[in-house]
Amino acid sequence: MTLGRFAPSPTGVLHLGNLRTALASWLSARSAGGRWLVRMEDVDGPRCRRDLGEAQLRDLAALGLESDAPVLWQSDRSATYREALADLHRGNRLYPCLCTRRDLQLLASAPHTEDGLRPYPGRCRERGWEGFDRALRLRLPDGLVAWEDRLLGVQEEDPATLTGDPLLFRRDGCFAYHLAVVVDDAAQGVTEVVRGADLRSITATQIRLQEALGLARPAYAHLGMVAAPDGSRLGKRAGALGLEALAARGVSPAEALGWLGWSLGCLDRPEPCTASDLIGAFAWAQVPKDEVRVPAAWT
Repeated sequence: MTLGRFAPSPTGVLHLGNLRTALASWLSARSAGGRWLVRMEDVDGPRCRRDLGEAQLRDLAALGLESDAPVLWQSDRSATYREALADLHRGNRLYPCLCTRRDLQLLASAPHTEDGLRPYPGRCRERGWEGFDRALRLRLPDGLVAWEDRLLGVQEEDPATLTGDPLLFRRDGCFAYHLAVVVDDAAQGVTEVVRGADLRSITATQIRLQEALGLARPAYAHLGMVAAPDGSRLGKRAGALGLEALAARGVSPAEALGWLGWSLGCLDRPEPCTASDLIGAFAWAQVPKDEVRVPAAWT
């Protein structure tokens, strides 16, 4: 059975790009007769707030997208993440990283990869173990990782050269995104991850972490981005609108949902609807691979 999930960070309102991802994930699960979960990725300390997460849940509910199980908050899961780090240490997969912020800034001046990333060059890789109170990185093996993307087809990357050894535990005591997302997807039994194309480049790294922890690999689908009317990146002044801002412009949740459904290939034209109206029309083969642009009248 398909088990999908939507996992936002509670740092602000859900904009149209977030809502499109949530809808695609929900429709994919529902069209396969599966279940769908919401998880709050709030491991990033002060930037994440419970009240913002609750507001995000209300916006999802306004579109008819509600979790089939209690919402999991990652800030409640520290003990589980520590167990995962201990497993990786026992397998000799972790090493302490003493690079300072300035060190990393200097590394950031190195040439980019074609995806715009700068791989960590492993300067601390040969350090001896110094305990769990240090920043910790995963020692990645070399070699290509291949996976079948439900929207993009076969993908292939070498994460060791693309991202370098990922940080799993920060010096400020926070667990890093890679660790939390991989551990929780497995713990919740997630079988399908739908997210934006901006996260495609980290998929191989997360697959390597799944392998290191002996966890199952979910299926992946990476959606084209939602852009401003002129094709630029969404921003507060360029179409990064949430439901409240749309309502102030006279756009109802049903109208927003109709545009989102149309952008996923479920409707011939944008028109008000409910999420349930779209289930029978959803198919990955119909979802556009390219970016979509917010209507100019909404900005």
